[in-house]
Amino acid sequence: MALALAGIALALAVLALAAGYLLLAGSKPVLDGRRHVVGLTAPVTLDRDALGVAVIHANNRTDAAYALGFEHAQERYFEMDLMRRVGAGELAALVGPAALKLDMDHRRHRFRAREHARMRTLPPAQQAVLAAYTRGVNAGLAALSVRPWPYLLLRTRPKPWRQEDTLLVLDAMFFDLNAGGDNQRELDNARATAALPAPLLRFLTTRDDRWAAPLVGEGAAVKMAPMPGPDVIDLRQAPATSDPMQASPSRAFPGSNNFAVGGALTGAGGMLANDMHLGLRVPNIWFRAQINYHDAQGRAVQLNGVTLPGAPMLVAGSNGHIAWGFTNSYGDWMDDVRIHLDPHDVTRYRVPGGWAPLSIHHEVIHVKGSADRTLTVRDTRWGPIMARDVDGTPLAVDWVAQHPRSHNLDLLALETATSTAQALAIGPHIGIPPQNLLVADAKGHIGWTITGNALPLRHGFDPALPADFDTVGTGWTGFARPDQYPHIIDPPGARLWTANNRTTSGAWLNLLGDGGYARGARARQIRDDLRARQHFSPTDLLAIQLDDRAVFLGRWHDLLARLVARHDTLRPLAEPVAHWQARAAVDSVGYRVVRDFRGCVADATFAPFTARVRKRFSDFHWPRRSETALWRMVSERPMNLLDTRYASWDALLAGCGRKVMRHLSSLPGGLRAQTWGKRNTATIDYPLARALPGWLGRWLDMPPDQLPGDRDMPRVQAPAFGASERFGIMPGHEAASYLHMPGGQSDNPLSPFYGAGHQAWVKGRPTPLLPGPIRHHLTLMPAAH
Repeated sequence: MALALAGIALALAVLALAAGYLLLAGSKPVLDGRRHVVGLTAPVTLDRDALGVAVIHANNRTDAAYALGFEHAQERYFEMDLMRRVGAGELAALVGPAALKLDMDHRRHRFRAREHARMRTLPPAQQAVLAAYTRGVNAGLAALSVRPWPYLLLRTRPKPWRQEDTLLVLDAMFFDLNAGGDNQRELDNARATAALPAPLLRFLTTRDDRWAAPLVGEGAAVKMAPMPGPDVIDLRQAPATSDPMQASPSRAFPGSNNFAVGGALTGAGGMLANDMHLGLRVPNIWFRAQINYHDAQGRAVQLNGVTLPGAPMLVAGSNGHIAWGFTNSYGDWMDDVRIHLDPHDVTRYRVPGGWAPLSIHHEVIHVKGSADRTLTVRDTRWGPIMARDVDGTPLAVDWVAQHPRSHNLDLLALETATSTAQALAIGPHIGIPPQNLLVADAKGHIGWTITGNALPLRHGFDPALPADFDTVGTGWTGFARPDQYPHIIDPPGARLWTANNRTTSGAWLNLLGDGGYARGARARQIRDDLRARQHFSPTDLLAIQLDDRAVFLGRWHDLLARLVARHDTLRPLAEPVAHWQARAAVDSVGYRVVRDFRGCVADATFAPFTARVRKRFSDFHWPRRSETALWRMVSERPMNLLDTRYASWDALLAGCGRKVMRHLSSLPGGLRAQTWGKRNTATIDYPLARALPGWLGRWLDMPPDQLPGDRDMPRVQAPAFGASERFGIMPGHEAASYLHMPGGQSDNPLSPFYGAGHQAWVKGRPTPLLPGPIRHHLTLMPAAH
């Protein structure tokens, strides 16, 4: 009997696996053959190479958009759905209560309603492309034999794509690139200002200009904030910090590099490298494509690069005449506005010249498996009320993403630009999150500007702190004209670079503001790598992208080496520190030791100041934790800035050395086994993998490769953060150019493109920008309605 039951159980398990396999197979994309679809004006071909790079041949741009939408839906509909839901604050309806807080935060911006209205203001040509893309998406979804497999797991069905959903995908990128849209950084500035003496705060948040590598203003003398004396603050007269590690780093992990060299350094045309650093997942955020069509004048256009599923444009890549790429600008694109409610009628707030009524919206948030939630949004002319100032005054967030002009499809115009100058002129009109745009053209010209057509003009307030906008002439007085945008073309030296750092100075810097840009160590290392060569090929650009030398940590290594030599208790660190390789190599124990040592010293040094702010504001994070201030304290050793927990600065440093040594020694294998690779092991996972049995989740995830690289160096790398793509393109010489990316093209684990190309990204191997030999051929034919 028991044997029979076991046999039945085994048979049921086999049947369940077979059913699951058939369902997965049914949701695989259509790769070959011919299909009749509604909405095309002429036949379109969709080819694939071994990596799944989509090759589209269409007669015109709208048919090309249709085909791209068809491809995106076939391979990525679930991920597109996640993106639009993130933008709209509708994720909990799909995945349940775990997403409720995110939905509550995002729904305050009411982007679904905004985009429904904003879509109708787009130019007719853009509306036509968007409509064709939407038709293609829904046709691609309908062509699957079985709905995409994640919906089977979630026991729900996908909803059709709508035209405004593409703008919601753009909103999701605004959230990602503009710190979640809540302006927490400015609020934390206000909290620190309220809790700490002004001279101390100026010192602790001093710009790290030792590492600065701007494109404009390089080498300009910067007046450093003086170190505060005992008359400002004396920690020796204060109680010891209860938690010496409670200093938190800044919120951001900024990433993305792009750099370009002119024709004088290549012997041919200009050359561009781009690696956009984002959270990593399976499949990758980008989708590789070659798009061929004829423009309105009948000229052939060929695009090669990466697209964003949910949008009908090439995001970054080449059109044969120019190559373009982006990094996040980290300018200041939002302000906290103090809202003064009428004490006699709290439904009104003060505006220039009188009072205005709050706009009250009741947003119903659907939650899968739970009751609906109703969110009351109090909206003002400056945006929704999101928080409260340090004195309790409500704060609205004025954010460029909320303004109608900030969204459009003008990125399409880059597809037919033929020169760097033409591309730079397009940049200020592109309605995307403000980015550094770098361009190189086939004639050897290179250039830089800022994209985003809603750069605010400010007047009458400090943009670093919450402000009153209820006085005439105070606040955002308009938006910059294209001729006010910073731009550089063909600089002396024929080199350009950006890495989320401060790119400029003077009036241009005042326009862009400071939204938390990176300290500059990464940009400086790229700049110095570029200056070290006088001739470049595409593979030379890749070598810079893969540079994992620990230049930023060099002086911390030297400090620790001297400390180890003086303290017998630290002698076990002597060998790894001496052989640290000066790079974030996977087999380096010393790199991990030095990095952890610096982190410990930073936490211990900042702890008493953080404790003072958190005594009033428990969720405070540093808007900027200055490396310049930290190194000055460690070097000059002012006793009035040392926590009384420590008898001397040497005691603090030695204590951190011992703490790191004890921690690493306690891990399996002991100190000698604690390589950087063990710490920096990839966790590039499928979004729903954690909801599945462990063995199945591991099958969906990318391998746990040990990865070189870290922050503050060109090869930015964390376990689930890093280069979402790397390319090096010489426009006009695309056959000599390269592009690779993690995670693969497809979200179906039975697809031949699931994870395809991932190992080339892990190993840093160049793979061709152009598609390889065609393996699959699909034709879409127009059908009668």
